[in-house]
Amino acid sequence: MEKRIAVFPGSFDPFTIGHENIVRRALKLFDKVIVAIGVNSQKKYMFPIERRLEMIRHCFAGEQRVEAVSYEGLTVEFCKKVNAKFIVRGVRNGNDFLFEQDIANANALLSPDIETIFIATAPELAAISSTIVREICFNGGDYSKFVPAGQ
Repeated sequence: MEKRIAVFPGSFDPFTIGHENIVRRALKLFDKVIVAIGVNSQKKYMFPIERRLEMIRHCFAGEQRVEAVSYEGLTVEFCKKVNAKFIVRGVRNGNDFLFEQDIANANALLSPDIETIFIATAPELAAISSTIVREICFNGGDYSKFVPAGQ
């Protein structure tokens, strides 16, 4: 039987406990989850890609079914390269859903054999975003409660 592989794409700048929650819940549905950091040369990041990969790998140390990698180009092309038939996206609210739905529709047109699966964020984590965590970090606040332990 073919493995059910999902790609969870994003910038993960930084990787938050909300992201961790989505991955852990996706593991209930898939044999493997690839947390894939998209490289966008036009975007300015707070954490270098190596550090973001390290954060994710540390979070899932010992979990053989999670892999953290970076990629360039279209997500659907990356999915084909790693044999993934699913894209996982977390949605915190209606605005997230509308934004993600447009991307999912475009991906479906580009590659109809790859399904996008939306996982609603756990209610207690819905207010957490990488943008908010970056702002706390930038202003010298304690962001430790928003990222996985040890980050």
